[in-house]
Amino acid sequence: MSTVLQTVDSQPDPLIIAGVEYHSRLLVGTGKYRDMAETKAATEASGAEIVTIAIRRSNIGQDPNEPNLLDVLPPEKYTLLPNTAGCYSAEDAVRTCRLARELLDGHDLVKLEVLGDEKTLFPDIIQTIEATEILVKDGFKIMVYTNDDPIIAKRFEEMGCVAVMPLAAPIGSGLGIRNPHNIMTIVENATVPILVDAGVGTASDAALAMELGCDGVLMNTAIAGAKDPVLMASAMKKGIEAGREAFRAGRIPRKRFASASSPIDGTFF
Repeated sequence: MSTVLQTVDSQPDPLIIAGVEYHSRLLVGTGKYRDMAETKAATEASGAEIVTIAIRRSNIGQDPNEPNLLDVLPPEKYTLLPNTAGCYSAEDAVRTCRLARELLDGHDLVKLEVLGDEKTLFPDIIQTIEATEILVKDGFKIMVYTNDDPIIAKRFEEMGCVAVMPLAAPIGSGLGIRNPHNIMTIVENATVPILVDAGVGTASDAALAMELGCDGVLMNTAIAGAKDPVLMASAMKKGIEAGREAFRAGRIPRKRFASASSPIDGTFF
């Protein structure tokens, strides 16, 4: 008699955002690289299918005399996620999203972030809520950057955001997940995808986010700012995959004292 073993890897486990299935749970930014070649190589090494584009800082055809990001990251291969990086008011964020939709022929999936100040880059929640209200009514599918407050995260879900993206730590800080209990609470109360955004520094941070039950992780600086961005992109890919498998497998409970790996009960001597 043969026994068929079914592994976790063999079970379908797609990330679903706005009704679209993705195999990769790692989303990556496209800024801060040395050149377009490095952007392309690191993105490919990450295995990401969704890439963010800072509309205010990236050329996607606005300037025919400058390198076009879409030449190395074509829309036929990647889902483009325009973001409102650099916006400090709801008005600016809404304008930027509408510009992205115009430049990308009606594209409606966007990452909304409205920052509070230039030093911390923490989100301005009041302005973000205001922008969300306008953009949802305008037909946009919003993946929203927010703080790690479970009440606010739930509020954005109820407003119609297709994904909620709490920070792990300040943008670009590399500090890792500073408040895992809040992230876990957000995940437990959500019915839309929860993706950690900002603060990841290395692969173990990404793995921890996935072990907490997050649906994915978005990062840029952790990869682009590494000594070897392409190698770090590969490491992040593996960290995401390992963390997701560990979450699905179910970790053992933490205990104060030892529990023998090979118990003596039932032995023959």
